[in-house]
Amino acid sequence: MGMQNFITPDFDYMKGRHLASREDWTQPALNASRVDEFEGIVGNSQTLLNVLDLVRIVAATDSTVLILGETGTGKELIARALHNNSRRRDRPFVKLNCSAIPSELLESELFGHERGAFTGALTQKVGRFEIADTGTLFLDEIGDMPMALQPKLLRVLQEQEFERLGSCRTHRISVRMVAATNRNLDEMQSRNEFRSDLYYRLNVFPILMPPLRERREDIAPLVAYFAENFASRMGKRIEHIPLETLNALTSYAWPGNVRELQNLIERAAILCHNGVLPNPLSTLDAKQLLANPPSHATPGTFMDSQRTIILQALHGAGWAVGGPRGAAARLGLKRTTLLSKMKKLGISRPSTSSRGAAVNQNSEARSVEERRPDQVC
Repeated sequence: MGMQNFITPDFDYMKGRHLASREDWTQPALNASRVDEFEGIVGNSQTLLNVLDLVRIVAATDSTVLILGETGTGKELIARALHNNSRRRDRPFVKLNCSAIPSELLESELFGHERGAFTGALTQKVGRFEIADTGTLFLDEIGDMPMALQPKLLRVLQEQEFERLGSCRTHRISVRMVAATNRNLDEMQSRNEFRSDLYYRLNVFPILMPPLRERREDIAPLVAYFAENFASRMGKRIEHIPLETLNALTSYAWPGNVRELQNLIERAAILCHNGVLPNPLSTLDAKQLLANPPSHATPGTFMDSQRTIILQALHGAGWAVGGPRGAAARLGLKRTTLLSKMKKLGISRPSTSSRGAAVNQNSEARSVEERRPDQVC
């Protein structure tokens, strides 16, 4: 993400910070002093500011921190913020993704090994704990750590000492531990899938990262930053983000959170050819859009977009809902699911007796909204 915190989603600049006010979310309500110290974090929402307050409090200590949250919410950024605002800021920040290393190699990655410790150990290897000595070690996806390795991790947390594989020499270290996971460790330890003693040792100071759908005020500044970032990287000119595009982005459910938003803005930047950022949600299929409704739909934006998609499919299928060529099949939905959405959106099938003129007459008023050029899906 980035250091700057953009106030407005609609901008006519690339290098400067010219702000074009647009409706309520573009008002400059930013308290910059509360976020500028956290490099890489963008946003003004109270939900995010509450998290940063916790980061600021615990960063001054050496306590173990457990960062919880869905995938793509920025847990690594919080880990870096903890390190950068601690007394260890000038010491190493070492990270390791526990799910990215095969279980049989993870122990060697953490603790290192001596030459000849096992088949293939041709040289001595220094582990991540030694590298992070006097600094911070960030273990991402800690919920994927093998059960057999968890007691050894617990010992390092409690005693700050370990031995390399194949060695009897004890190494003493001073490492601040930060762990993160998108799994429910509380449920895992109750099912004996994660050691209870390690869970309680990690859970000294938990920080819950909110999903993007719970901090929608941050979507506009995130879009603005990503657009400028990708435009600079690609050598493109992006001068304007339409309000209609921002309405659609703000209303979307974002199951992939900030990572999904970043990837879609990169896609939009690639497709941008006239200085206006296109709506990246239009490149998603109808099934994906309809399957991820927002927690609160914005009138005139997301619900209108859903209605437009469904009506287009119904018209194309001759108002046949089911069957291999029906609207449900066109949208990739079950017939019952489509009927439920039609009822929720107030879409009813025209009577067969007057399908010709009645369709145009009865649905024209509703379709005017759907055919407006500024509507997006």
